[in-house]
Amino acid sequence: MASSAQPGTGPSEEFRYPGNRLGLPEDGPGSVAGWGRRFLALLLDWVIASLIASAVTSKPVWAGGNDFSTAQLVTFFAMTAILTGLAGGTIGHRVLGLRVINLKAEGATGYAAQVGLLGGAVRALLICLLIPAVVYDRDRRGLHDRAANTVVVRR
Repeated sequence: MASSAQPGTGPSEEFRYPGNRLGLPEDGPGSVAGWGRRFLALLLDWVIASLIASAVTSKPVWAGGNDFSTAQLVTFFAMTAILTGLAGGTIGHRVLGLRVINLKAEGATGYAAQVGLLGGAVRALLICLLIPAVVYDRDRRGLHDRAANTVVVRR
């Protein structure tokens, strides 16, 4: 007896869980990170960048102003690009048990741990623009991750 379901209408075997198409495990170390941890890591990195910018501009964090905001954004960009590119994640990522991995160019089954400075810079620039970070795919990869060929996973 033939199945009544039409091909292509049911849940795709290719998408069983975020990261399945990338060859990542469903749970545990190496699985795609959830939104809660990622958001908290971003928030922690932003606070650290604010404190550094405050020290550089000699203004308190709550004072604001154009020169403080610029220093804060530049600090966040530099910190994110360098740490992600060379260490596989920012301070926030480390504290929350996350890391950023570079997917191999050939695709689904493997990855190389180091993102590299160019990948880190591309990713950080797009995070600073915000919109690419909130537009994402089924594997929880924002446009910034897709452009840098990265994915955030649990340690």
